[in-house]
Amino acid sequence: MRGLIGIWRLLRLTLHVLHGLALVKLRFGAYTPQQRQARVGWWSGKMLRLLGITLGSQGQARPGAKLLVANHVSWLDIATVHALMPEARFVSKADVKHWPLVGTLVTAVGTLYIERASKRDALRVVHQCAEALRAGDTIAFFPEGTTGPGPELLPFHANLLQAAIVTELPVQPLVLRWHEPGQRYSRSAQFIGDTTLLQSIWRVVTARGLAVELQLLPAHATAHADRRLLAEHLRDLIAAKLG
Repeated sequence: MRGLIGIWRLLRLTLHVLHGLALVKLRFGAYTPQQRQARVGWWSGKMLRLLGITLGSQGQARPGAKLLVANHVSWLDIATVHALMPEARFVSKADVKHWPLVGTLVTAVGTLYIERASKRDALRVVHQCAEALRAGDTIAFFPEGTTGPGPELLPFHANLLQAAIVTELPVQPLVLRWHEPGQRYSRSAQFIGDTTLLQSIWRVVTARGLAVELQLLPAHATAHADRRLLAEHLRDLIAAKLG
């Protein structure tokens, strides 16, 4: 039975992705920024519902420009954030831009790309993020740099925090906790180790009662902050909520 449910969800997900591509190719160019954000929020929320995922939230997003910092568990984390904050522009690894289908969608929502192995490129993206923040955008990134198991956080990379520090704009930490019946931290949502994307997708579509809780913590001022100390502080705050 779970296999049949999984196949049904996969079919609906495929149609939804194709619908998203059609919107991007045919309609996005004519939309205002507000209309684009409304579409991104609608599309992301529907994607979660089609996969049988329940979304809950706590806290409020600070209005205006800010840097969002979140823990990273699943390939669905960006859709989860976009369902509630479609204005967020994520920083993503550069190879995502070339993924079939997904790359087109991710680029269309204003994603900033970074070559993580290059320190020079990190500096470029810091400047790019700073410019976007000054323009009033909300920028989001996962300082762990990759997906983790859920309850235990990986070390936080501090480089991109410099964009908020130089613009003196706030950082708002965001906690993502995936769970399912009998599991405070969902194993179905994990995307770690040798798990392939296809394996992870199948675990998600066949999961029973999969849910994600998004909790926004209070924003923090960044003027004259030390980015490494700030990264440690943000990690401690997120870890405390997960624990």
